[in-house]
Amino acid sequence: MITRRDFAAITAGVGGACLSGRPAEAARSFSEMAQGPFRPDWESLKAGYKAPDWFRDAKFGLWAHWSAQCVPEAGDWYARNMYMQGERQYDHHAKTYGHPADTGFMEIENLWKAENWNPDALLDLYKAAGARYFVALANHHDNFDAYDSKFHDWNSLRVGPRKDIIGIWAKAARARGLKFGVSNHSAHAWHWFQTAYGYDPEGPRVGERYDAWNLTKYDGKGKWWEGLDPQELYAGAVMPIPEGLKSTSEAMAWHEAHDRVWNESPPLANPAFVRQWYLRCKDLIDSYKPDLLYFDNFDLPLGQAGLDIAAHYYNASLAWHGKLDVVINTKNLPEDRRAAVIEDVERGFRSDIVPHPWQTDTCIGDWHYNREKFDNKSYMSAQAVIHRLCDVVAKNGNLLLSIPVRGDGTIDSEEQRIVEDIATWTSRFGEAIFGTRPWRIAGEGPTQVASGQFGEGAAKPFTSEDIRFTQGHDALYAMTLGRPAKPVVTLMTLARLKVERVEIVGSNAPLSFRQDKQGLHVTLPENSSHAFGTALKIRGRGLI
Repeated sequence: MITRRDFAAITAGVGGACLSGRPAEAARSFSEMAQGPFRPDWESLKAGYKAPDWFRDAKFGLWAHWSAQCVPEAGDWYARNMYMQGERQYDHHAKTYGHPADTGFMEIENLWKAENWNPDALLDLYKAAGARYFVALANHHDNFDAYDSKFHDWNSLRVGPRKDIIGIWAKAARARGLKFGVSNHSAHAWHWFQTAYGYDPEGPRVGERYDAWNLTKYDGKGKWWEGLDPQELYAGAVMPIPEGLKSTSEAMAWHEAHDRVWNESPPLANPAFVRQWYLRCKDLIDSYKPDLLYFDNFDLPLGQAGLDIAAHYYNASLAWHGKLDVVINTKNLPEDRRAAVIEDVERGFRSDIVPHPWQTDTCIGDWHYNREKFDNKSYMSAQAVIHRLCDVVAKNGNLLLSIPVRGDGTIDSEEQRIVEDIATWTSRFGEAIFGTRPWRIAGEGPTQVASGQFGEGAAKPFTSEDIRFTQGHDALYAMTLGRPAKPVVTLMTLARLKVERVEIVGSNAPLSFRQDKQGLHVTLPENSSHAFGTALKIRGRGLI
């Protein structure tokens, strides 16, 4: 494990090393952390952090998980899997672009042009759908920065779009009153991208190493990437697959056991990567002042480097805003660390209310655009999104939803329709979501979900008998997760509580109701519901 002292030496540029042509002295100066009460250790972060009110009120964010990996329209982890013979992305790449020894992913980075991207139109659509914050991908495991990076030449101003993607998103989001976040996935590039140093274990080009194995900065002379070092993109051959594997299954098993292992320890064999990651992330924070920083990590990234970034970000927020007003998301935290950040549960649920605010993130399709989802009409429905939102908010969480973006910067017609359909519910019943807090219990009904990540695929659909509660605006809210099958809705939880008035959210007209030992029975007017469900506003003595 790299200690605090070791990391300080690394980020100081010991030995006069340079990053992307920048003198070590400049890197040393830039690496200095913002001063303030937060120290780079868990005890300090836990003691001083509190989730900002804006995040607790926002409830719903939309996300553009957009990078060059969207260009092939072949789904998740393209940049890794295109180098793994036997994977569908390998076959797609070989057929569409050529063998990965000839045409590597660096060429796809340069095919990302964002030529039809209209961030204003997209963010108008997202705001109308109820989003209160917007998150943009700043870099993924493919190690490419979608911003004006001072410490990484493989960035969107030098390659591909030739635009400051993050800067443009930030300006457009803030112009619409949205909080702006960035997602940073690059801490795992050092092992995730090792497949680019591999080879075909079978077939006519057996044993021939892929592009990353051979390319150096000097090979770029006279080419579009002249002056760029492919090794800075591919992160260096720190654990290339060994020679002599004879089958795709054997090669895949090797990758699974070695370069796919997911932990947050810094790579001892590649300390320069840790230093560069720190400088790139600090540059991202300082240049764009994001309101939210999402880490795709099971803890803070890279040991001490992640702790240093967290302390810097929190102290910087105090300088920017006069208060701590930012969010860090990270995943799979032990209970005793959850007070230091906002934990994210990827594609998963909480079974009940938890004391600390949290977030789930999911996507209506694959994280990176997959044309098959459109062709097969297999996106997550707007109804499922709304039900997920109600369930999460009732349990003290937020929903961050990704809408996959094509390489040219557009979303497809099915995605457009889904976002518009989400808006039909949030515009009508959003009062029961935005600015609320959990009630005494999350809800009632037959459908139970288990806590944990990646559980959404096994979860049963919610039904109209499932109810979720929130409180706020001096009222209790009850949301049905589906259009009620009968004109009378029964809330068993409210059998013995004093109810004085019930309304449909958005209407001032009182509804007819009665109470008995089976519950509160509310008669709904005709056409008062929505296909996704309805929301009731309930007042009474002692309800909140």
